[in-house]
Amino acid sequence: MHKEPYKRQEYAIMAPEEALTPEKLQEWIEKHKVDCLRFAYLKDMYEGRHPIRLAPQKEPWKPDNRIICNFAKYIVDTFNGYFLGIPVKTMHPDPEVAQRLEQIQKYNDQDDNNAELSKYCCIYGSGFELLYTDERSEPCITYLSPMECFVIYDDSVARRPLYGVRYYRTRDGDTVGSVYDKTSETPFSDRGGMHFGEPAPHHFCGVPLIEYLGNEERQGIFEQVESAITAYDKALSEKANDVDYFADAYLLLLGVDLEDEELITIRQDRVIHVGSLDAEQLSAIRVQFLQKPSADATQENLLDRLEDQIFAQSMVANISDESFGSSSGTALAYKLQPMSNLASAKARKFASGMNQRWKLIASCGTSGIPEDAWMDITYQFTKNNPKNLLEEVQAAAQMAGITSRETQLSVISAVDDPQTELQKIEAENGTEPADGYRAERTAEVTADAG
Repeated sequence: MHKEPYKRQEYAIMAPEEALTPEKLQEWIEKHKVDCLRFAYLKDMYEGRHPIRLAPQKEPWKPDNRIICNFAKYIVDTFNGYFLGIPVKTMHPDPEVAQRLEQIQKYNDQDDNNAELSKYCCIYGSGFELLYTDERSEPCITYLSPMECFVIYDDSVARRPLYGVRYYRTRDGDTVGSVYDKTSETPFSDRGGMHFGEPAPHHFCGVPLIEYLGNEERQGIFEQVESAITAYDKALSEKANDVDYFADAYLLLLGVDLEDEELITIRQDRVIHVGSLDAEQLSAIRVQFLQKPSADATQENLLDRLEDQIFAQSMVANISDESFGSSSGTALAYKLQPMSNLASAKARKFASGMNQRWKLIASCGTSGIPEDAWMDITYQFTKNNPKNLLEEVQAAAQMAGITSRETQLSVISAVDDPQTELQKIEAENGTEPADGYRAERTAEVTADAG
C-alpha cells in the first residue's frame, strides 16, 4: 500500500536526430518500469486488491474485518458499457471502402478489441493498439496494456511517434521485446547486455503501435476518487468490527464466586469476573454485558457522504440507486449529463486513435483500401442510454427531405451500418430509389415500429 500518490505518467520524448541505442532503450525501459508501479496499483484497485488487505493485522482477540467495496470496477465497467456498450459505427461514403472496412473489423473482432482498449483507458488513462500482418497478409489489430509497452515521441509540438516499444520478462528473468519504427520491427534482448537483433519490415508506413488516451492527463477514471474508495473500505470494515464487538460483548460477573476451572481466558470467552463481596456489598451483585458506545449514526453519515463523493467526482452515475430508475426523463438526463460529457470527450480522443489506425492500415499494400481513404472515414459513438425505437424512427421520418437517407438511418440505433442498410433497401426495390421513395419508406418504418 503506497503512502504517496504515484507520479503521473509523462510522455517519452526524444529528438528525431538522436539514435535509439541499446543503452538509451534500457534507460527508457527502466523509466517505464517506474510508471508500471502506478499501473499495477490501479490494476489491483480494479481487480479488488485494495490497500485495506495490506493494513497491519490487529490482535487475535480483536475483530479484524477487511471488507472491499469495489467502486473502482463498478465505475470502469459502468462507464465503459455506457461509452461502447453499443459498438462504434465506422462509415465511409464509398460503398466498396465501407465494405472493406467492415471485413477488416470482422476479421479482427474489432468490437471486442475496442471495448477492451477502452477499458484500459478507463483503468490506466491510456491503452495501446498494435497493428501487424498475419500469415495471410491480412492487416491485424490487437490491444495491449500500458504495462507492457510505450511510445517514444519526437520533441516537436505535434508529438509524432518515433518508436514503439513492447517488452516482457521471460521465465529466466530476461527482458525481451521489439522496437517498432516507421518501417521495421527490431527485436531486442538484455541477456548478456542489451542488444538488438535483425530488423524486419512491418509493411506499414508509420509506427504500428498506437497510444489511445482516455484524457490528456492520462488519468484513470477512478483515480481522482481512489482515496475516497479506500476510506469507504476502512469505514465499512470498522463498522463490521463494531458489529462483532456487540455480538461478542464482555460478560461482567460482579460479586459471584466461581471456581478456577469454571473460568476460561477472558480474551477468549470475553468474561470479566470480580470476586466475593462482603455483606454490605451483596446488594451490588450484578451479571450484565458491557457495551461500548455506539457510533452507528456517525458511521452511516460518513459512508453516505463518501459514496456520494465517489460518484460525483468520478462523474459516473450510480445507476443502481433506487431513485435513479424512478426519475423523469428530464431528471434522468441531468443525472447522466456529467457521464455524457465525459463520454463525449473520450470519443474525441478515441476517434483520434482510430484515425491513426486506419491511416496505417490504408498504407499497407494488402489492405485493399486507398491510402487517402481514411480521411473520409467517420465514426458514430452511440451512448448506451435506454432507447425508444419508436421515437427514433419518428425522428428519422421527420428528417426526410432535410438530410440524406444515410443520416436518417444513422439516427436509428437498430441500424448498425447505414451504408449496408441502404444497399439492402435498394436490393429490395430492385431499382435505384426515386425521390419520393424516401417519404414512403420512412412512413412504412414508422408504421411498423408503431
